[in-house]
Order: sequence, then C-alpha cells, then structure tokens
Amino acid sequence: MMDAVTVPPFERFYETWSGEILAFLRRRLGAADAEDAFQETFLRALRGYDGLEHGRELRAWAYTIAARVAADVHRRRRPAAEAVEGTADDSRPAYAEIEHLADGLPPTERAAVVLRYGYDLSYEDIGAALGSNADAARQATSSGIRRMRRKELQ
Repeated sequence: MMDAVTVPPFERFYETWSGEILAFLRRRLGAADAEDAFQETFLRALRGYDGLEHGRELRAWAYTIAARVAADVHRRRRPAAEAVEGTADDSRPAYAEIEHLADGLPPTERAAVVLRYGYDLSYEDIGAALGSNADAARQATSSGIRRMRRKELQ
C-alpha cells in the first residue's frame, strides 16, 4: 500500500509517462512544436518534483503540465492581429478565467471542467489525464457544470 503513494525517482516517472506525454503533445501541437513542448513539460515537472507529497495521480499531474505548456504554445502562435473584434483582450489564459469558478467542485469534476473549458482538451485526453475514459470524463465535466450552475443560482 505504501508504494502506491510514494513518489518514485524522477527517472522512473519520466520513463513511465514520457512516451504518452509526447504523443499527447504531438496531437495537440503537431510534430514541429511537440519536441520543444515536451522538453518544457518535463523541465517544469523536474522543477516541481521534489515538492510532491505523494505519488498519487502522477499521470494527471504530467498531463496538466503538458496541457499548460500546449496552451502557452497556442497562445504564442496566435498573432495579435488575429484577435476577434469585440472580445475582451484579457491577458489571463482561459484556464485562469474559470479556475476560480470551479474552486468548490470535487477534485475530479474540477479537473475535468478546467481541462475541458480552460485548456480545450478532448474528453479522450481528459479521461487519459484522470486515469479513466472519455465517458467518465464527459460525466465528470457535466456534473461539474451542473454543480457550478446550481451554485450560481443560489
């Protein structure tokens, strides 16, 4: 039981998830940008690895970092002239705009809502990040949105 929560050495973490994370980044960014994003993802992971308290949900943690890196790449790709007229030019990324709204949700629903609407991930990718499948990700996202709406109406 203790092995399930112990943080493995970073090398084992890297060997376990690097292939899956690279494939995810290639799907999100294309082969040209995926390599740099992959390196940035694991550099960020390495910087934060010593601060982890347990080894649960390392896969979801790695996907969250990769999704943030992919969002950064997409944001840098988009020229300023491409901004749609009439929309607010908020310097905050999309996930930062909804994270506070999802604060009161259970962890799985919060993660599903933020990954879906903040990072624009597919349900398949969200399911993979949460260690489940696309149907479970869709259900968690839907439940989270319903809770947020009920909270808003109160």
